[in-house]
Amino acid sequence: MSNETPAATPMMAQYLEIKSRHRDALLFYRMGDFYEMFFDDAIAASQALDIALTKRGKHAGDDIPMCGVPFHAAETYLLNLIRKGFKVAVCEQLENPADAKKRGAKAVVKRDVVRLVTPGTLTEDSLLDARRHNYLAAFAEVRNEGALAWIDISTGAFHVMPCPLVGLGPELARLNPSEIVISEANDVNWAELVSDFHPNMTPLSRASFDSTSAQKRLTELFRVSSLDAFGAFSLAELSAMGAIIDYLDITQKGKLPLVRPPVRESLRGNMQIDAATRRNLEITHSLSGARDGSLLSAMDRTVTAAGGRLLERRLSSPSRDVDIITARLDAISFAIENPKLSEPLRDALRRVPDMERALSRIGLERGSPRDLAAIRNGLSQAETIANALSNATLPSLVQQKSAFLVGHAELIDLLDRALVAEPPLLARDGGFIAPGYDTELDECRTLRDQGRGVIASLQSKYAEAAGVSSLKIKHNNVLGYFIETTSTHAEKMLSAPLNEIFIHRQTTANQVRFTTLELSELETKIHNAGGRALEIEKRLFDTLCMAILERAPAINDASSALAEMDLISSLADLAISEDWTRPKVDQGRSFEIIGGRHPVVERALRKQGGSKFVANDCDLSDGHDGAAIWLLTGPNMAGKSTFLRQNALIALIAQAGSFVPAKDAHIGIVSQLFSRVGASDDLARGRSTFMVEMVETAAILNQADDRALVILDEIGRGTATYDGLSIAWATLEHLHDVNTCRALFATHYHEMTSLSDKLKGAENATVSAKEWDGEVIFLHEVIKGKADRSYGVQVARLAGLPTAVVERAKAVLEALEKGQSQHAANPKAIIDDLPLFSAMPAPAPAPKAKESAVEKALLDILPDELTPREALQVLYDLKAKLD
Repeated sequence: MSNETPAATPMMAQYLEIKSRHRDALLFYRMGDFYEMFFDDAIAASQALDIALTKRGKHAGDDIPMCGVPFHAAETYLLNLIRKGFKVAVCEQLENPADAKKRGAKAVVKRDVVRLVTPGTLTEDSLLDARRHNYLAAFAEVRNEGALAWIDISTGAFHVMPCPLVGLGPELARLNPSEIVISEANDVNWAELVSDFHPNMTPLSRASFDSTSAQKRLTELFRVSSLDAFGAFSLAELSAMGAIIDYLDITQKGKLPLVRPPVRESLRGNMQIDAATRRNLEITHSLSGARDGSLLSAMDRTVTAAGGRLLERRLSSPSRDVDIITARLDAISFAIENPKLSEPLRDALRRVPDMERALSRIGLERGSPRDLAAIRNGLSQAETIANALSNATLPSLVQQKSAFLVGHAELIDLLDRALVAEPPLLARDGGFIAPGYDTELDECRTLRDQGRGVIASLQSKYAEAAGVSSLKIKHNNVLGYFIETTSTHAEKMLSAPLNEIFIHRQTTANQVRFTTLELSELETKIHNAGGRALEIEKRLFDTLCMAILERAPAINDASSALAEMDLISSLADLAISEDWTRPKVDQGRSFEIIGGRHPVVERALRKQGGSKFVANDCDLSDGHDGAAIWLLTGPNMAGKSTFLRQNALIALIAQAGSFVPAKDAHIGIVSQLFSRVGASDDLARGRSTFMVEMVETAAILNQADDRALVILDEIGRGTATYDGLSIAWATLEHLHDVNTCRALFATHYHEMTSLSDKLKGAENATVSAKEWDGEVIFLHEVIKGKADRSYGVQVARLAGLPTAVVERAKAVLEALEKGQSQHAANPKAIIDDLPLFSAMPAPAPAPKAKESAVEKALLDILPDELTPREALQVLYDLKAKLD
């Protein structure tokens, strides 16, 4: 590279001009087989990717930093950069270097950015989680009305809903978008709203959110004169949708994905679950952020990627529509009752590829031959499944979805004839069009692969026509292919009528050389056969893509139907193998669970080969006209938090439309689900554990309606005893008197159990435990009543506290309990009676007890060798020793 300045270097001038238009992104500048980066981009990328930083030329007297990544492996590097928060502008060569040279020896190949790669605009399988949606969201406010829109461009799913600012946090927590488009004029506190999942925030100008321009963008996109057919949208909803389409136009450089018509969701259509509750219940991710250990992981038995994504949507957005829930439960019941149909159905579903994402890539002109094969194979399996269901009496949901599985025979036949069974990954490599589909392509391939055989066949033809058996077709670098014969035979070929076929080219001492028009044309074809074959395959690829895109809506419907079938069959399989039962879901206020279990904990116990999960009942149905609250007491480690969570999860699972882990369940629709379980701080925002607890509790008390289900654990424990008790007491009263909701309230403040006498909707329950020989035994059984103690000292012993500390704690506890009754009017006297600061040496180990005569006799007994009579005699003998 020359040491000239960029202004005098055409290539670098081109780079700087393109970079000036994409300052907020790393520029992947295509140079042959590499994407190269320069200046600050190179420094940032080399550090993020851990690749070598080198230099190329000089700028203003300084070396130009440079690094690069191979073109064929770019996706891996893109994924790393996107995960680290970068945006990448992909700059491609728009012409062949040979074409550039025609403009002049120093002409620079035309280049420009063809795509901006951002977290919310990924489509490649290698950059995405196959079983999770990747949402791009936008929030807009117009005239004090808010709206949220979101899209997954890898599937084309497009949604919008009215959403006031106060409800934005829970909805973002539900969707967990990887990128959010926001208005530069918006003053929303985004750091607060997205603190749990940290999406990429992308500001756009006010013009992108203009509702009038948005309506024009949307009508042009869907090629309609009005959006009325899709629903009545508010100005805020139009603004949010328009901003997403504008951003896609910017990032995809005009190549918009296959966007499905927008689906308008209702704010009251789904169970409302805030971010803290989602985190506490570990619905789609465990507290560590991993999928394993979540409810989704425990329930996922889907066999298709689209089915896995649908399950995540259902668990993230449980329905509040009884008819929808009932239809889903009917479909699962049908699958359970028809195993001879369900098992072949699941086998067929295992062979269904991800048509949604394949179709999206084809629409964005990023498709591959394998994407074409995915459409073919998916539609073929759809037809197979439809045929299997054709003779059965289907429930409404299955019948509705099965209608979308048929009607694709023409496209399947086209793709089946056109494609080989296992196409290569890249169209540029060729070899994906099946033999016999295109005559011209077959001829090119024959010439390319069997050129010698074709020449030999032509040689035999000419030898027979000329009557010269010694005639040969040869090749050299000067003449190319030519026909050669001896001078004796040449006279015959130079005479009529053969001279009309054979054209004289050259005479040597002993040989005469000829050509023919056919041989000349064949020579050209052989030389160009490889390139021509690739050109034909590319043309056919484009034709097949167009045929698929013409049927895109029907393909999307089929894909959605297959995902529904997968989810139905997988939930049926789960219910059968895990002994889950169909819940009764209605509009009432019942909440009765018999033999309920925690699906994640039960699964973990089974994996560990541990004890069997203890099922428990829960009945919050007494307060039909008001609150229904269980005040739960009992020791730590006894399973209170598990009991709280399992009942919340059972409600969620039921309203997602699944069977539940219980012997029986009757659930009146839960409008909102709130959970305040577990302790954590938020030091980044200056919040202590107690402050986090109070903020979350405040959100519950301010928002919970009378159809909500609330689970609260140890409210007030992060502060002084009397402060904590007071807060917990007042919280429970507020839930009962103001929110009038269904709730499970766990506490160690035994004083609160007296509230059951005061509040008609409150009832005491406890997790039972027994103490034996100084040790606590957890029975994990929830029973009516209240705990007499917390067994905290015994739990401390189990945790491994030093014996001295445990014994001292027991002494202090006994003194406090005694003093509380003796000094009820003067709490300070309790403290004065305790020698709290006196040194207390560790007690000496207890001397080992001398072995008794009974113990010695027991050691000599072999129970398996005793007859009943002998065993009875042994008991008499042992009793005599005790006497």
